Amino acid sequence: MKSYQLSAGGRRNALLLMIGAGLIWAFAVWTFQSTLNISYAPDVNADPLGVLWSEEGLSVNKAVPALFMLVLMIAAPLTMWNISMEWMARYTPTNDGLRYESMMVSMVVPWSSISEIRAVDTDSDEPSHELRLKSDPTPQIANPLWRMLHAQAYGRMVLPIHAGVDQRDDLLDEIRRRTNLNA
Repeated sequence: MKSYQLSAGGRRNALLLMIGAGLIWAFAVWTFQSTLNISYAPDVNADPLGVLWSEEGLSVNKAVPALFMLVLMIAAPLTMWNISMEWMARYTPTNDGLRYESMMVSMVVPWSSISEIRAVDTDSDEPSHELRLKSDPTPQIANPLWRMLHAQAYGRMVLPIHAGVDQRDDLLDEIRRRTNLNA
């Protein structure tokens, strides 16, 4: 059976996005440290909590950037995980349904469970699509962490068909044919 995955151009774009998210994360870690004047390395003479215990305390002009950097320190790894899921996504139409595999996630979405194919970001040169589902396929993901991350990224009733998938139109036509959904 034919499998569909990211094209070389799609992988290149995903790699650039991954590098960008990694740089944002590194910048956030560095800025968080310098904003609060804290040390990540253990040093006998250094105060590990820096500005928090200083006489001037934590002011708004330090707290707001630090909070923003903390949000970036959490969001950037989630973004990199989502991009890596896109990088490794593989769609395989089978008799039972559409098999979706990516990293540690593997599930089969029955053809009868697909209710709609919806274009996302139609203004883009290459819009992505999502499959709207009638039932939640995420219980098929054995690991609860991977299940939670997948649901956080896409939702429980949606399966993305990424923009950079090679021969994506053929995949969408195959899904329409097997689900009897009109274009």
